[in-house]
Formats: sequence, C-alpha cells, structure tokens
Amino acid sequence: MVIAGGYGLVGGTVARHLRAAGHQLDLVLAGRNPEQGEALAVELGARTARLDVADPAGSLAELGPIDLVIATLQDPGDNLLTATLRSGAAHIGIVRAADSMASSAIAAVNLARRPALLLGHWQAGVLTLAALAAAKAFARVDRIELAALYDYADPIGPMTAADSGGFVGRALVREHGAWANLEAGVSSRRVERGELPAFDALPMGVLDTPGLASITAAADVRFDLGTGTSIGTAAGGVASHDLYIDITGTTAAGETVTRRTLMSDPKGQAHLTGLGVLIGAERLLGLDGAAPPAAGLRLPETTIDPDWALERLRAFGVRIEAV
Repeated sequence: MVIAGGYGLVGGTVARHLRAAGHQLDLVLAGRNPEQGEALAVELGARTARLDVADPAGSLAELGPIDLVIATLQDPGDNLLTATLRSGAAHIGIVRAADSMASSAIAAVNLARRPALLLGHWQAGVLTLAALAAAKAFARVDRIELAALYDYADPIGPMTAADSGGFVGRALVREHGAWANLEAGVSSRRVERGELPAFDALPMGVLDTPGLASITAAADVRFDLGTGTSIGTAAGGVASHDLYIDITGTTAAGETVTRRTLMSDPKGQAHLTGLGVLIGAERLLGLDGAAPPAAGLRLPETTIDPDWALERLRAFGVRIEAV
C-alpha cells in the first residue's frame, strides 16, 4: 500500500491508524521529499519512496505490484489517480469537492480495474456515514443540516492551510428539492450548542450534500463550516473536532421531529480524517472481513456500512451520540 503524502499530518496519521488497527501491510510513505519520512517509516516498520504527482507513473512502476494508493495530497491534474488506475491498483482520494470532482469521477468510471473510492466528503466520509446511521430512525427525511466546528488550536497540515482560501466561496446546497449555489459570505447559519456558545458557519460544497440528498431524498441538505471553541478546549483539554448533524423528518409513528447527533473527536480533525481513510481502506481491501467491492467509481455512502463505520470510530475514541 502506498500513501502519497504519507509523512504529512494526515498521511502520517493514516499510516499510524493502519498499524494501530493491527494490519501488517507493506506500507510505503511516498512524496517528493522521502527523506522527511524516514523517522516515521522506522517507527512504523514502513519504507519511503519518491513520488511526484506531476509525473507519478514511473515511480509507481518502480514500486512493483501495488494493491492500493491513498492520496492524502493535492492531485490537481488527476495524474496520480489516472496513473494508479492504469496500473491496476485501487485508489482512495480525499481532496475532491462538489465543484471539482467531475474529472476524477470520469477517470474512475473509464479506467478503474479495482475500486476507486472518492472521499471528498468532510473528514473523509465519516460525517455522511454518521448522518446515514442517524437517518435510519426516520420514516421520511425532510431536512439535513450538517455543521463542523474548527478550533484554531487544532493543528492542520500545509495542504489544508493552502486550501483554506477556497473554503469560502460558492457552495452547492439542496433547497426545496432543487440544487442551488449559495454565496458563502452572505449565507451563514447560526449553530446553537446548548451550554456552549453558538457559532456562525458558512456553507461549503462538500460531497456530503449531494450524497445525502440522493440517498435520503431529503428536500433540503446543506453543510456549513464555522470556527470557535471546541468541546475539548472548553473542557480544559486539547482541541477536538466537533460535527453536528440535525435531521428533521417524520418517524414511523407519524411524528415530525428534529434530532441532533454529535460526533466529536478529542484528538482533532486530522485524527478523524485519518480514521475515515482507514475505514475506506479496510473496506476496499476486504480487511473488514467482507469481500472487496467491485471495480469502478465508489462513494462511501454506497460502499461502507454506516453502523460498522461508527463502531470503528468509537473504537478509536470518537464520541458519537444523540444530544
């Protein structure tokens, strides 16, 4: 298994999760400066390799047969994706948003001989999986409002920092059964948190929105990102990454209700993203005990069992509960 960007904040976290889960895989931590990953490679019993996403085919060929390439870095030209698929390996990518996934999706449909899992969802799909699990309590889902709170005390890697300027712009949302693009700066939403201070959040076009709209048939779906004091920081500890899932719909008894699910990772956003990738990798390689999925374009909402995913998250210390 190759982790492109494997010695960065998220890539290194993915590698540590794989080892913590007990998977004795041949791990390769790849990037343009492999010497920066030597200490982590020694720690994890992995090896390093040079890989440049601008021209990755030769580097992948030198590594020999590969089962899976996990891209935890930007691949703006889909060069790593297409080289991976043409080599016959499976692929996981975490950087595509709703307005930038068309080329990646087409490449996966046309080239994949094994699964190509696009995890351009918030925190690599875990938010969508938690929302799907919560939606099972409803006979009909009308509205899904998702929110993430980022605490400035929570470390981010260079890739996320470089991308942060694109977090505020036009955002794809589902409104009254139709698609709309909102200007984030004038479309904020206030997220109440009970005893903790409320925070203002701006819409973002993550893949959770179209994914959940298609699966649940909800007429209104949106995701918003805000900043503030996290649950962890408020308790006097390290910054957590907090996700709020508010679902409005009708229960089997005919009652219209709104219910909230809280997901909070006490170790922060990189830890949670890494867990999303771990869950995806376990599914693609059949490490969860089930047969690997068929080749082609895959998305978490139709590839990963939500209840199993939540069990894995809780095993790694993530808090998930109705509030």
